[in-house]
Amino acid sequence: MQGQRPAGRCDGRFQSAYIFAAVEPQTGSAFGLVLPRVSTEAMSLFLAQFAATLEPDTHAVVVLDGAGWHIAKDLRVPNTVTLVRLPAYSPELNPVERIWLYLRERFLSARVFPDYKAILDACCTAWNALTAEPERVRSIANFPYIARVNA
Repeated sequence: MQGQRPAGRCDGRFQSAYIFAAVEPQTGSAFGLVLPRVSTEAMSLFLAQFAATLEPDTHAVVVLDGAGWHIAKDLRVPNTVTLVRLPAYSPELNPVERIWLYLRERFLSARVFPDYKAILDACCTAWNALTAEPERVRSIANFPYIARVNA
């Protein structure tokens, strides 16, 4: 039939918030920051805040894709963090991609929020619900190749 719309909520407004995150697949620990936009400046802020949570004498490796804000020349990367960029078009290698899928499926998709504060609250609530269960983070993000890299 012509002209049928898929079932679901629809709203013409468009506002977004973005969850920047780092997860440790073997322990299930996670760090997240909800920001109003994706940009090199936002990524630099995220990396600085993340690095501040690291224990002394700890160095973190962050696996990420080739998004523009991940590879920009003016990205500020703390000395305690090394970025490992994945090959193009390989989201299946990025542990955090499954985290996004989980959050969208259970908390964030097919919803209409009354205002921007509600969007921020939903992102924070979703992130906090996930990270309250480190074992779930482990089960979602622990890829087989990570164990081989750590060996």
